[in-house]
Amino acid sequence: MTGKSPNPYPWLLGTAAVAGVLFYLLGSILAPFLFAAILAYVCNPLVNRLEKHKVPRTLGVVLVMLLLAGVFVSLVLILLPLFQKEAALFVERLPALVDWLKADLAPWMERNFGIALQLDAAHLKNALTENLQSAQDIGAALLPSLKSGGLALMGFLANLLLVPVVFFYLLRDWKVLLARIEEMIPRRWHVQACTIAAEVDGVLAEFLRGQIAVMLVMSACYAAGLALVGLEYALPIGLVAGLLVFVPYLGMIVGLSLATMAGLMQFQGLAGMVPVWVVFGIGQALEGTVVTPWLVGDRIGLHPVAVIFALLAFGQLFGFFGVLLALPASAALLVGLRHARAKYLASRLYQL
Repeated sequence: MTGKSPNPYPWLLGTAAVAGVLFYLLGSILAPFLFAAILAYVCNPLVNRLEKHKVPRTLGVVLVMLLLAGVFVSLVLILLPLFQKEAALFVERLPALVDWLKADLAPWMERNFGIALQLDAAHLKNALTENLQSAQDIGAALLPSLKSGGLALMGFLANLLLVPVVFFYLLRDWKVLLARIEEMIPRRWHVQACTIAAEVDGVLAEFLRGQIAVMLVMSACYAAGLALVGLEYALPIGLVAGLLVFVPYLGMIVGLSLATMAGLMQFQGLAGMVPVWVVFGIGQALEGTVVTPWLVGDRIGLHPVAVIFALLAFGQLFGFFGVLLALPASAALLVGLRHARAKYLASRLYQL
């Protein structure tokens, strides 16, 4: 006489709860491992394709890492000429910028706030000389916090160097790790667990396609908007701002900073900067309320309101990496909820 097989969903939900608690408690330690795991998951299909073409997996991993390094170097090469030209323009146009500050900004500050600004070079030199000793005293007072900040910076750099090492080993042994995880699944739940895992993998693949579409759309929007307002270097700034939108707010912050520096050198006035800021304001609003919910939310089956809630909730619970993982984790949870709903609809409790 065979007994009734137990319901796998409490076990799966319990595992998810334990994983959530571990993420919350060990977030700072798990950060480089988590980021490396994300990269390994994204790059695994490319390594698999290389394997199908008779490329050894280790060599394929090395080639993919070189490809990623090439993409990073390409972004640096796009930004480097921009910084060089902006620095040269800054030195060239500094006298005109100081004249604008004296003629426009200083009277406006004095008229509206009663603040008298002395912007001549001699005054700035005297101010720096007079406050040098106080600056040294402040630096001495802040030395302990500077030391702790330096330790934090060293920890950040160590984690940053740890990412490629963990990424290499995870990607090389990806199939082995998955096989070991599969072996640990109880046989009575094996078929259903593998089915759910396959559905989650499919949903995450759709998420990645949607995120790439968001990056391309926002790159085009930022570049076109900045070109319409007449900003120089609209293409590289828009490209960088769009490609960095995969990290929430990073694309807007970096793009706005670059555009502001370029605009101050080009327009030499706040009137010319307002359209540039408007472009990024509109772009951020479109990304958060239209583009991401439309291209990403629809692909993974999440309602736009659920997308916004997931970003806020995971960010509150797990910080930066919680925001980064909000939509993929929500998509995986959605698959489990679909199966739980189907089980509930077929249960005696629902049919009573």
